[in-house]
Amino acid sequence: MGSSDRLFNRQRTVHDVLGGGLFADVILWRQKNLTVGILLVTLAAWLVFERSGYTLLSLVSSVLLLLFGILFLWAKSAAILNRPAPPLPELYLSEEMANEVTAFIRSHVNDLLSVSQDIALGRNSKLFFKVALCLWLISFVGGLTDFLTLGYTSLVILLTLPAFYERYEDHIDKYTIMGYRKLKQLYVNFDEQFINRVRKWILETKKLS
Repeated sequence: MGSSDRLFNRQRTVHDVLGGGLFADVILWRQKNLTVGILLVTLAAWLVFERSGYTLLSLVSSVLLLLFGILFLWAKSAAILNRPAPPLPELYLSEEMANEVTAFIRSHVNDLLSVSQDIALGRNSKLFFKVALCLWLISFVGGLTDFLTLGYTSLVILLTLPAFYERYEDHIDKYTIMGYRKLKQLYVNFDEQFINRVRKWILETKKLS
């Protein structure tokens, strides 16, 4: 298939679209052990939260309490018995790293604020409808399930759909483009037969009035 027969007229492979590297390898199951491990860990975490009654905050607090308790007792006993202290890395946030993180956050927040301003002032109607549709979908899905289930389901989708698409992309692109062209033709016919009639009726009504 040529590039014109691909979705969005793309010329790059799915792996390249996903940025390449380890992230794309995991998403497309080229690092199967790592992908399966992520799925199993997230499934275990989901089961812990759903079945044990723990919340994210209570679980994190309990784990940190246990960790700090173990390290504290280890350090005290090491000092008494003349043993090595716990092998902890140096916990230090450099100014350079802090500046990089701050610049990254500032850039993305400014982009978000700029887009939000364009939407609020009506400068980009198409973007407004896209954002409104996304927010409505999030609200609708959020009303059907809780955040943790939604997060786990989203991860499963992320780790299955791209790999499925890469395997059958020729067939998916072919039938998707065919369906899009048929829908587009239906819209054109609807516009010609109905909307134009309505416009003519409105214009004739204005002339008579």
